Amino acid sequence: MAGEPQPDCVFCKIVAGEIPATVVRKTERTLAFRDIAPKAPVHVLVIPHVHHPDAAALAVAEPEIAAELLAEAGAVARDEGIEDYRLIFNTGAGAGQTVFHAHVHVLGGKPMTERMV
Repeated sequence: MAGEPQPDCVFCKIVAGEIPATVVRKTERTLAFRDIAPKAPVHVLVIPHVHHPDAAALAVAEPEIAAELLAEAGAVARDEGIEDYRLIFNTGAGAGQTVFHAHVHVLGGKPMTERMV
């Protein structure tokens, strides 16, 4: 059920403290931690504590938490000392999503020269 922790979800297990992560920020509703396979000098994931399969589902069900993810992504960038950064929401396997718990990637610390659109 959306919003409820899923026993097979790695991000739900990180939120519950069952799997360790290098946490950089934590709020009542979000958690930010370093990606284990970084694609940039700064690569942090920001996730909601509640489980939703992707950002689109989160935005429909709990728009205030979706907005908080964006605010926390900006706070991560500020805390990491980066002014230029990229935010990525992958939605669906065809878009590269591998963990089906809503999350945003915060990437920075190097020039992002590749344009996707």
